[in-house]
Amino acid sequence: MKALIFPGQGSQSVGMGHQLYKNFNLVKKVFQEADEKLNYSISKIILEGPEADLKLTKNTQPAILTISYSIFKLISEEFQINLKKDFIFFAGHSLGEYSALVASGSLLFSDAILLLHQRGKFMQEAVPNGKGSMLAIMGLSLNEINKFIVEIGKDKGVCEVANDNSNSQIILSGDKSAIDEISKILKNNKKKSIYLPVSAPFHCSLMKPAAEKMKNNILDTNLNIPNVKIVSNVTAEATKNPDEIKKLLIEQIYSKVRWRESIEYMVNNGVKEFIELGPGKVLSGLVKRTNDKVLSKSLNTIDEIKNLK
Repeated sequence: MKALIFPGQGSQSVGMGHQLYKNFNLVKKVFQEADEKLNYSISKIILEGPEADLKLTKNTQPAILTISYSIFKLISEEFQINLKKDFIFFAGHSLGEYSALVASGSLLFSDAILLLHQRGKFMQEAVPNGKGSMLAIMGLSLNEINKFIVEIGKDKGVCEVANDNSNSQIILSGDKSAIDEISKILKNNKKKSIYLPVSAPFHCSLMKPAAEKMKNNILDTNLNIPNVKIVSNVTAEATKNPDEIKKLLIEQIYSKVRWRESIEYMVNNGVKEFIELGPGKVLSGLVKRTNDKVLSKSLNTIDEIKNLK
């Protein structure tokens, strides 16, 4: 059994999808639909940049969806590979959950692209520039990191686990003062951490204003029952209930991305192979670091797609 997984923010790069755009009219149509729905040329930002514009969260999120959906459409329609057969789960990392919903037939691409643009804009606006920060920590368990979080206390501000990505990578998010403090503590304990080049502290309680702004937009969007089970970032469990999915998409904005647990859940429920659709190879790498007994690969070039057959 297999699972299809879709990447989130951080996998973007200027020129992503260029080979596919150049060679397939189907991909050009997806890009055109994105441009028309957003009322500006996201395709130009994807293909030509500048990188500073692509990095803006309100652009990054719809851009990654556009690439992921283009690859899904190519595989399904151009190469006529059935991505429902043998695939028992679809899942996505943060914004990638929207890609999973589109691929599952639950959410229209035209609705998803607008929701992600709004989501990115509201997440960016939730915290003043320079007031928030995110930190990647390598080689420590969740329990060990939680002890460090308790150690800094609440005086310095919010410091929360934003992404439980794999056995060897956890991301913290919160107020810059609190993240700086935990970075110092980690350094003093000779533990490795790296600041992420992000514009806001995603997936922590500071994002609740963004969730509040997105609430009605999500609730008012039509969701069909997906034709494949969707594994939620919030619960690390599968659902096909549209009302539950909407509720979880709202919570997801300020909740921890339980990616490691999601992978473990899928493996425990029979998944032997993970296929990542979208730019980069981040998720297939995280799968390998979480469970080296299962297969994982990413597809974002013509040769890789052809080899899927």
